[in-house]
Amino acid sequence: MSTNIRNFCIIAHIDHGKSTLADRLLQLTGTISDREMTEQVLDSMDLEREKGVTIKASAVRMMYTARDGQVYELNLIDTPGHVDFGYEVSRALAACEGALLVVDASQGIEAQTLANLYLALEADLEIIPVINKIDLPSAHPDQVADDLSNLLGVPDDQILRISAKAGLNVEEVLEYVVQHVPPPKIDPQAPLRALIFDSHYDSYKGVVAYIRVMDGEINSGDILRLMQSETDLKPIEIGIFSPGLRPVAKLSAGEVGYIATGLKTVRECRVGDTVTLASRPAEQPLPGYQKVKPMVFAGIYPVEGEDYDELKESLEKLQLNDASLVYEPETSQALNFGFRCGFLGMFHMEIIQERLEREYDLDIIVTAPSVEYEVVLRDGSLVRIDSPAQLPDEAQLVEIREPWMKIQIFTPTDFYGTVMDLVTKRRGVFIGQDYPAPNRVQLNFEIPLSELIVDFFDQLKSRTRGYASLDYQFAEYRPDDLVKLEILVNGEPVDALATIVHREDAFHRGQAVISKLKDLIPRQLFVVPIQAYAAGRVISRANVKALRKDVLAKCYGGDITRKRKLLEKQKRGKKRMKMIGSVEIPQEAFLAVLRYGDE
Repeated sequence: MSTNIRNFCIIAHIDHGKSTLADRLLQLTGTISDREMTEQVLDSMDLEREKGVTIKASAVRMMYTARDGQVYELNLIDTPGHVDFGYEVSRALAACEGALLVVDASQGIEAQTLANLYLALEADLEIIPVINKIDLPSAHPDQVADDLSNLLGVPDDQILRISAKAGLNVEEVLEYVVQHVPPPKIDPQAPLRALIFDSHYDSYKGVVAYIRVMDGEINSGDILRLMQSETDLKPIEIGIFSPGLRPVAKLSAGEVGYIATGLKTVRECRVGDTVTLASRPAEQPLPGYQKVKPMVFAGIYPVEGEDYDELKESLEKLQLNDASLVYEPETSQALNFGFRCGFLGMFHMEIIQERLEREYDLDIIVTAPSVEYEVVLRDGSLVRIDSPAQLPDEAQLVEIREPWMKIQIFTPTDFYGTVMDLVTKRRGVFIGQDYPAPNRVQLNFEIPLSELIVDFFDQLKSRTRGYASLDYQFAEYRPDDLVKLEILVNGEPVDALATIVHREDAFHRGQAVISKLKDLIPRQLFVVPIQAYAAGRVISRANVKALRKDVLAKCYGGDITRKRKLLEKQKRGKKRMKMIGSVEIPQEAFLAVLRYGDE
């Protein structure tokens, strides 16, 4: 009966106890026996457990006998909490009718709590506020309940207070879900439409798509069609999550389950796509589908050249599971062969880097992150570049546009000044402010993405003693006075050290890189000039002194002309050497310069 189905999700800031609450709900409903219970059941990756962050969304079906004696089918759709995975969150929310808003009793409301709450309200979900961790010594549930009451307009006494870890009042959460979350609105006679809200790759079953059936029903023998990618397929099996994969004969409207498609890559089966029947297709796909667009780009190179093939294989395997990772081969004079990879954000980049090192046991170098620029040329054409080395010659350029982000910083009012200072130093523009809770302010800015990706988050955390939280969305591309900063070593440009910077910052950035390189490039038998070059001229220069052999050592006494003759001979030799000599730049120099960008 669809009237006894409840589809809901849990939204919360990182580390507010979302996964622990999910564990308790699974135990209470008997979905998992105490013997099989481990912490964070739905977080299956080691990385998720270590970082305390849900990276992949997952789903589980629970059968619950409520106090009114009826049995309800509860589908919990677990969502990632991190801002980089915002699109996955929006699709998971579209598959639900209700959301548990979990807030930590000791930390209160934070930026991502608000960001995901606004997404849930836009999706028209029923919000059930829950205050978690009330058993902590530092908890102040009354104040948090007050804040939530002001934010949502819900009376204080209707806000649940629980401790997921200790199991306090968790049963009340299930009762609230049954009473307050509406059953799905369905039309069983309509053509089949099911929303894909996530997928993973299985080496036996191909891509397993996680779906919520909106209209119609799926039977195991049906031929299905993916509406965006226009792919037809006969599923290997269909089933439900309990919490492992359990095959069933059919999925009806309102239910959540999976389709084992047999497809070979996640790219063919994208999140947000609509599944329909090939024999009786729906007229319109479900709204909200978009192609996920990488925002941050970096080069990944093997430390040892012979590991190139292994790195290629590892990236292919990772991409099977993660459609938002894009990569293409690239070469660098300094680091040889590697790949240019695109990520959703800095956290996504960190996760991929750690998975390559851990799961595939690779030693890799990741270059400084950059963003994608739009370049307008004199012939009127528009090109997109994600590496400074690809920037065309300045004579051909009309303008360079860079991506700007809208950011919301949520912080205690004590740190108002220091946050303002940080953002304005990074070319940020102040838009406005809100006070969603007493002593808390939400500051809204616009800032170039290139200023955000390096170490903005670390700086924000250190300036606010860890209290501030950050959320961001893409705004638009805007033209600005940007130039390419090149580093020339012995007259040769080094592509891996090129960056695109604002004209005003070029001199300082160039000078800092030069002084760093001067100490790191080994001395040769000839003078090595290092130059920073931007906007058609050299803006900074330093020399690595030559190693000198003492040619006068054997020349004791005698006429000065003998000494001069030997020195002239040495000078000619050095000149000839400089013409044919090449400078090897050590790997440490690259790493130090890339890290310099992080300072």
